[in-house]
Amino acid sequence: MSNLLNIGASGLNAAQVALTTVGNNISNVNTTGYSRQTVLQTAAISQSAGNYTIGSGVDIQSVQRAYSDFLTSALWSANSSMQGATTTNNLATTLNSALSASGNLQSALDSFYAGFSTVANTPGVASSRQSLLGNASQAATVYNTLGQQLTAQQSQVNAQIKTTVDSINTVASNLAAINNKIHEAGTNVPNDLLDQRDSLVQSLSGYIGVSAYTQTDGTISVYASTGQALVSGSKSFALQTGNNQYDASRTEVLDDTGTVVSGKISGGTLGALLNYRTNVLDSVQNQLGQSAVALATSVNTQQSKGLDLNGNQGGAMFSVPSPTVLASNLNKGTGTVSASITDVSGLTGSDYVLSYDGSNWNLATTSGQSVAMTANSDGTYSAGGLTLSLSGSAQAGDSFQIQPTRQAATGLQMVMTDPNGIAAAAALNATAAKANTGTGSISAVTVTDPTNTSLLSGATVSFPSANTYQVTDSTGNVLSSGSYASGQTISANGWSVTPSGTPAAGDSFAIAQNSNGLNDTSNALALANLADAKVLNGGTQSVVDAYGTLTTTIGTVGSQATTNLTTQTSLYNNAMSAQQSVSGVNLDEEAANMVKYQQAYQASAQVISTAQTIFSSLISAIQA
Repeated sequence: MSNLLNIGASGLNAAQVALTTVGNNISNVNTTGYSRQTVLQTAAISQSAGNYTIGSGVDIQSVQRAYSDFLTSALWSANSSMQGATTTNNLATTLNSALSASGNLQSALDSFYAGFSTVANTPGVASSRQSLLGNASQAATVYNTLGQQLTAQQSQVNAQIKTTVDSINTVASNLAAINNKIHEAGTNVPNDLLDQRDSLVQSLSGYIGVSAYTQTDGTISVYASTGQALVSGSKSFALQTGNNQYDASRTEVLDDTGTVVSGKISGGTLGALLNYRTNVLDSVQNQLGQSAVALATSVNTQQSKGLDLNGNQGGAMFSVPSPTVLASNLNKGTGTVSASITDVSGLTGSDYVLSYDGSNWNLATTSGQSVAMTANSDGTYSAGGLTLSLSGSAQAGDSFQIQPTRQAATGLQMVMTDPNGIAAAAALNATAAKANTGTGSISAVTVTDPTNTSLLSGATVSFPSANTYQVTDSTGNVLSSGSYASGQTISANGWSVTPSGTPAAGDSFAIAQNSNGLNDTSNALALANLADAKVLNGGTQSVVDAYGTLTTTIGTVGSQATTNLTTQTSLYNNAMSAQQSVSGVNLDEEAANMVKYQQAYQASAQVISTAQTIFSSLISAIQA
């Protein structure tokens, strides 16, 4: 009877453990990270009874998690991608909202350039000039607001980088503590600890791309996308944040040795923040700054080619900040660098690093692409539309970061306050001598160098013969001379003319300051035509075109971010479904198991009852 009793007791115990496990599964059906548990049962070793063996009941080997390494790793990877896509989409949405909320720059530019046409038609009307200045102020304000919004997002991203690194370190520390508990548990590791372990890795994967390797003792080692260990056994290795070596307002990520690893991190929220800042936000700021520089430079230059209502050479309408030069905090020498924009069309939208190797200066983009420089006779260097001036004594290893247009939009200002300062009139005109006998004529005088000090001093273009020309100043000094052919351009003192027709020998033309500004508003028309002037990107884009390209770029970034988020969310949901199909709790299945184990429990109890009845009958028979 003893064997039957033992067999019934083993079955009763097995059914009880199974029922407890089922109950635990049901109670944790909504617990995030919980893995369904099952009882592993085996038949107890049978005992020999001569020519046959009799079963000895059931043994419980373990309570196991329903778990798949492959599916769980796939879920971590999908989570990293989805969290990164979510972060990028949120930032892109904010960027698009900032663009909309800051005012329509396209409309402001259209109104500004159209104002010059109005002034050209009504040069003496004060209200037309005042309205133009109002339009100019509005355009500058929209640039400022956009620039400030982008700067604010830079600050937001830097703050998020620090917060995310703090979160990574907290999770890594908690994971190391769980690893320690798992190690101390030895071979009998509680399933709940393993679930907590995997849940922490899941959280970590949302912050940064990770690789995880499970050790033989159940602990897990986690490595960042940089290759740095975040967790190994019971130890965690904290990431750090610090200031960029050039820009103290820019947050960088460092490994536990203090090495900057921002450019190597990928995946998760942190990877998305760093990628967005470098490849989207920096680029957008630079492109907007390019547009602001082009606006100010082109308008100011054209202003200087005309005369204002007071008869003076036109002054600047806008001011724009010079390129920002930031010295590395690692510099040992006393060298300094200054930069100026000398060719707007040569600007590339890139930032640069100028470094000294002990004998030569080298220029590269911040992404590491080498840039050729031209050494000028005055000791300066030229590259990318910039002129770089060096002074002091640099040491090998010293470097400087150059941001040609990063602050231009924020710092753009309208400096003209007097409506009479609008240079609507042409600076110079040409008057044919009354004694001319040829068919030659000069319709316009083009200003080529408004900085020439003799621009307005007057000159005479004469043709000693039909095939020669001569330019003399007001005192009779010869400025230039040579052979002449029809359609040839003649230049002197910062201006040029291209006669049409055929001048006769002895014909001449007087080049003088325009004294009829209200009737000659060609410079105002030239200012209006700047709306279509190709002044950027090697002479292929106007200011209006550049802004259109920028809005398209921002829109594309937003659209791609939304599409990618949809894709990554779908992939994550698929990965979660696949993982949960193995590890998740199914209430219908658990309900069926509960009935099955309940019946097994009752049947085992009946076996015990039967054993007791037989034993009682046997005792009664012996006593009789």
